[in-house]
Amino acid sequence: MAFLSAPPSTAYFSNLANHSLDSPLFSPRFSVLGLGFRGVSHGVVVRSSNQAEALVDSTQISDVPLLSSLEAIERLKAYQDKQKRKQEYLAMYSSIFGGITTDKAAMVIPMDDHMVHRGHGVFDTAAIMDGYLYELDQHLDRFLRSASMAKIDPPFDRESMSRILIQTVSASQCRKGSLRYWLSAGPGDFQLSPSGCQQSALYAIVIQDLSPFDPKGIRVVTSSVPIKPPQFATMKSVNYLPNVLSKMEAEENGSYAAIWLDEDGFIAEGPNMNVAFVTKEKELVMPHFDKILGGCTAKRVLALAEGLVKEGKLLGIRVGNLSMEEGKKADEMMLIGSGVLVRPVLQWDEHVIGDGKEGPVCLALLNLILDDMRSGPPTVRVPVPY
Repeated sequence: MAFLSAPPSTAYFSNLANHSLDSPLFSPRFSVLGLGFRGVSHGVVVRSSNQAEALVDSTQISDVPLLSSLEAIERLKAYQDKQKRKQEYLAMYSSIFGGITTDKAAMVIPMDDHMVHRGHGVFDTAAIMDGYLYELDQHLDRFLRSASMAKIDPPFDRESMSRILIQTVSASQCRKGSLRYWLSAGPGDFQLSPSGCQQSALYAIVIQDLSPFDPKGIRVVTSSVPIKPPQFATMKSVNYLPNVLSKMEAEENGSYAAIWLDEDGFIAEGPNMNVAFVTKEKELVMPHFDKILGGCTAKRVLALAEGLVKEGKLLGIRVGNLSMEEGKKADEMMLIGSGVLVRPVLQWDEHVIGDGKEGPVCLALLNLILDDMRSGPPTVRVPVPY
């Protein structure tokens, strides 16, 4: 937005301050977003860069109300009540207010947090299944590695953070969903450097998701969005714009996800999941993790796949380079991540994978990971004390 004529003077705003909303200076000429904003006469035109016509008449301008904290909270509550979501946010922890809230209107972070305006933050997740946190320790290890790479010193030690995260899930009463958590450089100012931030911040939120995992095969495309360089691709930071654009590109082409290739032309990863293949020689192949994010779920799938080798359903497991041509010739292709678990890919660009049906190895791996989430060893399942 931009003023196309001179902005109001200081004296103008001083004059406004001496009038109530019921003063003749204010008139209820229009409403913005149903919030009851009022028009004020003034020679200002507000226009966005891609609009040929002014949004308001040149003699009017919206008067944005000055809200008390109570009024702001009431409006936040009203906004949350109107939202229709597939997911429910049940609880949030914030080190800023030092506790847990179940009030959605209070699930906010400061605008001057450097994670908001500079992208200086990292995050991770853990699935919640039947009242257990799945691979919490493995995700926490990656979380702290990402924080170290981003030069963020956590506000608590690892044990304290683990306890906070478990207590947040406990307060939520969520039995199935996910736990998301962030470390930021913290609030402080709107500068580039975090030197003005007094303390890093930890946030966590519990998301309930009762939808079943979908084993139905999907279509993918090759991403035209440049892949992040290894320094940033191997770190789970909040800088996900390339990932978002890659996902949007896929959806615009009627696909589920877009697949990245690395600078050497080898298969890398999806926007927020790893990718794996079953070759015609019955070998499970997954790209190296040295240039992409080391997926916790992907690494667990590699371990569980050893059972399929013993059963003769696979002849081998390999982590290595794979060209796009080799990938498209594979018998099976799959996406792997904490959100999709193991999802069959039936078509890549215009090429049908295998026989165009969900493959037996992919479905077997999905069942193995689901069983592991429900009844795996204590090393991957942390009970939540509700």
